Amino acid sequence: MLTSDFDYHLPPELIASEPLTDRAASRMLVVHRESGEIEHRSFRELPGYLRADDLLVLNNTRVVPARFFSNDGSREVLRLEPISPLRWRCMVKPGKKFKIGHMVQIGESNGTVREILENGERIIEWDSLVDENVHGHLALPHYMGRDDQPADRERYQTVFAQSAGAIAAPTAGLHFTPQMLSTLPHAFVTLHVGVGTFQPVKVEKLSEHQMHSEVYEVGVETSKRISNAKRVIAVGTTSMRTLETVARDHGKVVPASGSTDIFIYPGFQFRVVGALLTNFHLPKSTLMMLVSAFAGRDLIMKAYTEAIRERYRFYSYGDCMLIV
Repeated sequence: MLTSDFDYHLPPELIASEPLTDRAASRMLVVHRESGEIEHRSFRELPGYLRADDLLVLNNTRVVPARFFSNDGSREVLRLEPISPLRWRCMVKPGKKFKIGHMVQIGESNGTVREILENGERIIEWDSLVDENVHGHLALPHYMGRDDQPADRERYQTVFAQSAGAIAAPTAGLHFTPQMLSTLPHAFVTLHVGVGTFQPVKVEKLSEHQMHSEVYEVGVETSKRISNAKRVIAVGTTSMRTLETVARDHGKVVPASGSTDIFIYPGFQFRVVGALLTNFHLPKSTLMMLVSAFAGRDLIMKAYTEAIRERYRFYSYGDCMLIV
């Protein structure tokens, strides 16, 4: 299959750059895989689609403020991975100001470029801890067209976020309130969402694409609950990627941790997930390919066409889709 097979046109005004005041007020497009039926519902109606012995699996990663600006505002550092508290793997802007030996000052901390990796990333070493609570910003997706605001610190975070380490939010989980979650059977996995989530597929043949790697963990209690569930409903593509990685590597979901670069596209054989709650995704993205693998490309493209016609809100702060 080709990357261009997963393209569509989205009117810019349908991109949700701001969240709804009420998390659970989103609309929910319901796609039935077997019949091809498409329904227009609200997220609050989700419990009505659950069956006995269903289990929702959510990603409890917590977004950290990983974007930093130099004191003079001329340089930007996006921390991809803290190799240690004082040594970071980063993306930087502009590259010409981050040659080996160059320094950048953030607050009272001075960072020195120690290494330039083949992909352009930098290894930066600091002489003191950078206070991310004071100087860090959330790396909001570029399509929002704005910088983060104080309100995003809480809103661009699930209500069940616990394990710090993500650069981007697992956005399907943003719709849940504590009240709704308390009434539903659920368990958690952790996958720290990286910046690769937003990076475009640069090759035309899917078989040539190299996925980014993300760190995950599945605990003992979650693996037990999954083994006892009749149907597993992944909340978000990150939960799905975690579960399908573990099942691929171990034959079933067991307690496990590691990193995954699993690439799910049409032809993939699903071993665990029976339903998926997800937001709407960028054209030609690996996430469009994932949902197409789960529901079929033609049905997904039909669903997106209908969502656009019905003026759904798209992307991170937008509405959601339930695929059953």
